[in-house]
Amino acid sequence: METIKSLRGISFDHLYEAFQEAFEDYEVQWNKVQLQTLLHRRGFVPELSFGACINKKIVSFTFNGVGTYYGLKTAYDTGTGTIKEFRGRGLASRIFMHSIPFLKDAGVEQYLLEVLQHNPKAVSVYRKQGFEVSREFNYFRQQNDQIKTKIKEGHQVFQIKEVNLSIAEDALQFHDFTPSWQNSFESIQRKPEDFKVLGAFKGKKLVGYSILEPNSGDVTQIAVDKSHRRKGIGTLLLHETLKFNRHDSVKVINTEISCEPMTAFLQSNGILLKGKQFEMIKRL
Repeated sequence: METIKSLRGISFDHLYEAFQEAFEDYEVQWNKVQLQTLLHRRGFVPELSFGACINKKIVSFTFNGVGTYYGLKTAYDTGTGTIKEFRGRGLASRIFMHSIPFLKDAGVEQYLLEVLQHNPKAVSVYRKQGFEVSREFNYFRQQNDQIKTKIKEGHQVFQIKEVNLSIAEDALQFHDFTPSWQNSFESIQRKPEDFKVLGAFKGKKLVGYSILEPNSGDVTQIAVDKSHRRKGIGTLLLHETLKFNRHDSVKVINTEISCEPMTAFLQSNGILLKGKQFEMIKRL
């Protein structure tokens, strides 16, 4: 019989072992450093995360992040997995239901997750648990050598330079949509040294910016002042940003499906749509 308990006090090596085993049949794999980085960025809180154990072995788990989202204290599903031979027993659902009283006691007001739209079984489970779709996201990925940035004539009037993260935080009016959990400034601020922030300037005026996590190739944000669009600033920013990329590919995850200009911009530069996700929220 499985015992569900908090992951507080569990060594990272044991957590990684469970994670690796649960996702061994997935296309994308993470090493220890990559998983540590992912958990840190997404606000992982071990004492508010839970696992199902058999003889001290974690066979199913949910890693919860905690932070603020739309002004409310929020728990975020940073990773849920079950070892293959233990799937089909409803362990993930049991872990979630077990966690709710602890999350409420910690002042958490809502629970947030993202789920692939082509996984209808998972979507159905979440709906039955009371989750509602709040937004729909696209995600894009492309190998570096397949990206074709076409710089427009007259780009010399814009200067690209590294800037402090606070410069970007002061430019929220550039956004067409609110960044998702993992792309939010709160997430980036958890480990700002992992990111490269570039600003596009016309004279002394900031007209666009981009934020890249070079080790993962994750473009977390790219935005241009609405009054300076269609001048090639976004493409110029992307071109300069990719010079700092240390990964073999580029990812742009969780752009709102309704933001057609972002979709067109990425595809025009050869960064292709790979899938869609639902953002789902449950009030606790």
